[in-house]
Amino acid sequence: MARIFCIANQKGGVGKTTTTVNLAAGLAKVGQRVLMIDLDPQGNATMGSGIDKRSAEYTVYDVLLESASVAEARVSVEACGYDVLAANRELAGAEVEMVALERREKRLRTALAAVGAEYDFVLIDCPPSLSLLTLNGLCAAHGVIVPMQCEYFALEGLTDLVNTIKQVHANLNKNLQIIGLLRVMFDPRITLQQQVSEQLKAHFGDKVFDTVIPRNVRLAEAPSYGLPGVVFDAGARGSQAYVAFAEELVRKMPPASAVAAPTPPAPPVHPAPHPAAPIGQDGVDAEASESDRASGDTPAPTA
Repeated sequence: MARIFCIANQKGGVGKTTTTVNLAAGLAKVGQRVLMIDLDPQGNATMGSGIDKRSAEYTVYDVLLESASVAEARVSVEACGYDVLAANRELAGAEVEMVALERREKRLRTALAAVGAEYDFVLIDCPPSLSLLTLNGLCAAHGVIVPMQCEYFALEGLTDLVNTIKQVHANLNKNLQIIGLLRVMFDPRITLQQQVSEQLKAHFGDKVFDTVIPRNVRLAEAPSYGLPGVVFDAGARGSQAYVAFAEELVRKMPPASAVAAPTPPAPPVHPAPHPAAPIGQDGVDAEASESDRASGDTPAPTA
């Protein structure tokens, strides 16, 4: 089954969508099968993957309302190397329509169960709020990747997100955990960012990814061409950082298809052709007679 990760942060403008599309492209570049789900009604991840959100036949809206399956609604984007479950403005109405429905917070989870074996990773781009859409993403996911800038207000938003994840884990999804914190738009020349980065590593330890995404103009330009930065300009510093992040994620959280099969048991040892007779207290065969030893058929015990 696929590893399902939400890219979430309740603070806006921290690079969630940029991280989602570039991580998806980076994972595809290192040989993984990826499905990217856009759960934001703005549809930026959809547009950033080269899909016109206004002309999409089916979207995640149809999947949540069970009028289409994931297999019917997904779009394969050859230029990017991954599949997309698109979103548009219709998705904003889904929250209102789902309020009175059964299993309203687990509809995405149910829909993904049918295609989980077809992918190594499923990445969900969540809106910047704790809505019913975000809740569907958190209930479907195995973990949360948190992109954040190394600034004071980002730390405040992180506290709220951690509390939200704890509540969802306790009440709705026992598998949910924080996979890690990704430092984005990082500028090492700014002292404050270095200080906040050190605070994150001191407090969260190995939950902070080693990879750091630098502030990079080419990543910001790429969506206007309908491509992730990793595809638009593979040589850019930001693009290379996202590919490195994809490799780090695969090492830390390998997909089920990459987990080594258990070592087969060793072949049984064949018994000796002629089992030895019972051994007596004196260290020789109990059935051996004195005449046998005298005739040399059975060697005499050594001193």
